[in-house]
Amino acid sequence: MKRRTGRMLSLALSAGMALGCGAVPAMAESTEASGDYDLTLYSIQTTDPEFKDWLSDVESGTGLKINVIAAPTDSDTRQQKVTTMLSTGDSSVDIIEINDEMSTTFKNSGWLEGLNDTVMTDDVRDKFAKGYVDQMITNVDGQVIGVPSYTGYLAFWVNQQIMDEVGIKSIDTKDDFMKYMEAVSGNGRFGYGGSWEKTYVFNEIAQFVNMFGGDYYDWTNPHNKEAMEFLHELVQKGYTSLDQLPDKYEQMNPKAIDGKYGCWFMWGTGTDYANADMLGDDKIHMAMVPSFAEDGSRSIFTDSWSYVLNAASEHKDAAVKFLQYMTGKDGMEASYKYFDRYPARADLAEEIVPDSNPVKKMYAEYAKECNVQGRPMLPQTMEFISAMGTIFQSYMRDEISIDDFLSQAQGYVEEYQ
Repeated sequence: MKRRTGRMLSLALSAGMALGCGAVPAMAESTEASGDYDLTLYSIQTTDPEFKDWLSDVESGTGLKINVIAAPTDSDTRQQKVTTMLSTGDSSVDIIEINDEMSTTFKNSGWLEGLNDTVMTDDVRDKFAKGYVDQMITNVDGQVIGVPSYTGYLAFWVNQQIMDEVGIKSIDTKDDFMKYMEAVSGNGRFGYGGSWEKTYVFNEIAQFVNMFGGDYYDWTNPHNKEAMEFLHELVQKGYTSLDQLPDKYEQMNPKAIDGKYGCWFMWGTGTDYANADMLGDDKIHMAMVPSFAEDGSRSIFTDSWSYVLNAASEHKDAAVKFLQYMTGKDGMEASYKYFDRYPARADLAEEIVPDSNPVKKMYAEYAKECNVQGRPMLPQTMEFISAMGTIFQSYMRDEISIDDFLSQAQGYVEEYQ
């Protein structure tokens, strides 16, 4: 067992280094050779220039000596390696950082340790966004299998210069939104801009479904149909453009910066806008998500990477100590300080994040006023995402009808569960 797992660890290190992951290789090699460590962490953060400082703080705060293995930067390679590691019962890695896609795939596999009694106890679990915890990191047995390492919202962004130009003060309701669409659109400019590439657009499909009060897993829900017809109407009226069908965020953001869009949904805190000197209350900024639902509710998605405990770990006491640290103020403060990861706990964000941070006020309002949820994913995550994106694009191009779209969408929900 030791020979097999040691070989797999060595292969993972070699692959990570070959892919340019730069995972403090000297430390990983020396600690593996000497056995002088308390746990092994499989991390995506090793290429960050401040990773060593973060690690030093965590080791000091926990009293643990942590061995680090670099996760590959390529997402497909990374998921393949983590799948192999967990499915074979490899005990060489104790703590792994996984994204929402991997969490959806692995949480019911039995490969990850439940944390309800040790780390994510009731008093701690209640400090995190309930919708995210329930939907993304809780398995069928009710066990929470991960500790979210940050909060990142699919925020609603507006161009204040355009809003001022057309005399729109706020976009609070569906009527406000449509008035803004009409006022802004024309002469090569659009009221709404999207990232509609087939593997990205599911974020916005789900966002609008939620805004209308629908259910992404039930395409017989009339609110789902309402949401899709609404997006189709935006295209038909020239309020958004089919030119964005190939666009990922990398292509959407430059257009937003150039003033092509009046509003859009976007992950992150606006780094691209800041680098272009277009981030600010009088330029591009986050705004409250409009309320489209009949009950006046507002919905927003959060994503995260989570720390999970390998069920095959032989260092579970040390791993639990690490995870407990990461749920607390010191752990979240270290992640914010070195990686700019916004704290996953709203109560600790209030303490940790300075008031000068431009997203603090908006993030606090999102946490307070919105129904915060995890993104809708199924075990065959990428197949589901791609299939939904493909039929969405076909519907927007009028290649299929709304009824065709709804029927096929429901079929994919049932196929990829």
